[in-house]
Amino acid sequence: MAFMARARVLDAEDVARVVKRISHEILERNKGSGDVVLVGVRTRGVFLARRLARTIEQIEGGKVDVGELDVAFYRDDIATRPASTVGVTEIPFDINDKKVVMVDDVLYTGRTTRAAMDALIDFGRPQVIQLAVLVDRGHRELPVRADYVGKNIPTSGNEKVKVSLTEVDQADMVEIGEEVL
Repeated sequence: MAFMARARVLDAEDVARVVKRISHEILERNKGSGDVVLVGVRTRGVFLARRLARTIEQIEGGKVDVGELDVAFYRDDIATRPASTVGVTEIPFDINDKKVVMVDDVLYTGRTTRAAMDALIDFGRPQVIQLAVLVDRGHRELPVRADYVGKNIPTSGNEKVKVSLTEVDQADMVEIGEEVL
């Protein structure tokens, strides 16, 4: 399957602005960066979490811990999905009583977020779990809502949202389109 873009909804400058805005929102809501840790959902959520951490560190001056979370074994559709490679989960810090901001690229049905919360709880008991996403495209199947949203993009069920990040895809952008044979 190939992705055929119909429209670009965010370019590189837009993505940079969104990261900066969400960083400020995280600081405002949590009254600074004390006790805040970021956990990125693999793959692109990890890179977004690292960008958010760097921006928060530039604003606040302190270090923000960043972890990586792979949710493959926590998905409720593991038996029906094609086999995929399991990625690394690395949370080398204590999350107990921390304000954990999970970071993902796209919020769609809410099932990945539910799986990420289940996986995160295996590492401890955070004070609070918040969710930051670059794109919220709607179509929720579970009662999940993001605390920080870069852009709301209403989509139809057959449309796809493709997030490209420089670290993986050599460019920063978000496009809407469809998968074609």
